[in-house]
Amino acid sequence: MEFSPNNRVVQSCLQGIIMEEMNKPQEASEIFLRAWMEGGNDFEKFLAAYYVARHQKSTLAELRWLEASLQFALKINDVAVQSAYPILYLKIAQCYEDLKDLANAKKNRDLANSFSITPSDKGPFFHGTKADLHVGDLLTPGGDSNYKAELKMNHIYFTALVNGAGLAAALAKGNGVERVYVVEPMGDFQNDPNVTDKKFPGNLTRSYRSESPLKIIGEMMDWVKQTPEGIQEWKEKLANNKGEIIN
Repeated sequence: MEFSPNNRVVQSCLQGIIMEEMNKPQEASEIFLRAWMEGGNDFEKFLAAYYVARHQKSTLAELRWLEASLQFALKINDVAVQSAYPILYLKIAQCYEDLKDLANAKKNRDLANSFSITPSDKGPFFHGTKADLHVGDLLTPGGDSNYKAELKMNHIYFTALVNGAGLAAALAKGNGVERVYVVEPMGDFQNDPNVTDKKFPGNLTRSYRSESPLKIIGEMMDWVKQTPEGIQEWKEKLANNKGEIIN
């Protein structure tokens, strides 16, 4: 399973999130419920149920939807979905606490804490840029942010989704050719906190960052290119994003 913004259920969930941000909970709830009914596989059911859960009027109903989301997630053998396990267990634990079932609350909180904070993703990994680089070159932290002027980045960012790296290349500063390099992390890395457990549960976009360099070991020549309209739409979304970058 590879996360894709073109997936119809993902698109519906994004639309529902926008309704939430516009303080339109009823519209959001209806969109998420339609996404659930449209879901045709375990991933789509897992994702839709997660959002349906947060619009329930009772703790018990919220718990049932979260447990449904978890059960579908557990059926998926995918490292990205596995990154959502902790937040699902934590939300389930909170429901049990609210219901005064402390034994099940502790059980689920312990399960959430049982997952390592170090990503288990084995790659391959990619980095998108407009820089003309070569195999053996090192990408290091300290560059300018593509998304916030005058911000020096303390980490170097990469992803395990080639199309995600392609999008990053399209949005990168400069007038050079969009390039997606295959990279090897030279040290430890972590889930990108700017996307993990934000709009989506876990790190479905398999986005990571490191304080250590990335070594270029190859270059990809084929990925889904963004249309000029698509790039402009993404730039507008980023311009309207009021959140702070976790650096």
